Amino acid sequence: MPRNHIGPTAAAAPSATRQGAGRTGVSAADCGLLLLRLTFGLFLAGHGSQKLFGLFGGQGLAATGKGFESLGYRPGKLFAAIGGLSELLGGLGLAAGLLVPLAAAAIVGVMINAMVTVSAAHGVWVDKGGVEYNIGIAVVALAVAAIGPGRLALDRFFRWGEGGWPQAAFALVLGGLGAALALAL
Repeated sequence: MPRNHIGPTAAAAPSATRQGAGRTGVSAADCGLLLLRLTFGLFLAGHGSQKLFGLFGGQGLAATGKGFESLGYRPGKLFAAIGGLSELLGGLGLAAGLLVPLAAAAIVGVMINAMVTVSAAHGVWVDKGGVEYNIGIAVVALAVAAIGPGRLALDRFFRWGEGGWPQAAFALVLGGLGAALALAL
């Protein structure tokens, strides 16, 4: 066989390794992705629960709605519900590794809105109220959509569970469109 020949096994190796086909056990990468998804996803779900239900020391929907109105969102309660549901469902989706591109889109949309309406005026660093935190969360969501959620995810059974450019682009474009729509209304 020629030295530069790439046979079927070598050509299939990146895909097979990525999904764990032919591999037994769980890799460190799978565990790392699970840790990342659970940490960011559950914190975001908790943050959404604060807005929606007043859990974890949150204000609940009525008070959060008044806060949204003060930021220019009208009706405030409706936009607070949309933001809270985006954080809750996006966070739970990320944590479970379920519908990750859609979960990432919800998270990206909320973070763009937070940056535009609250934190962008304060610069970069979070200690001054800047965008650092929001950018970090949005990038984690996009990275998981691009990489894929790993073998320890419900999405592993679906094509989009492999991650890739289309999944990351979907999350970024849909999140951006959702944010633009919310900001325009």
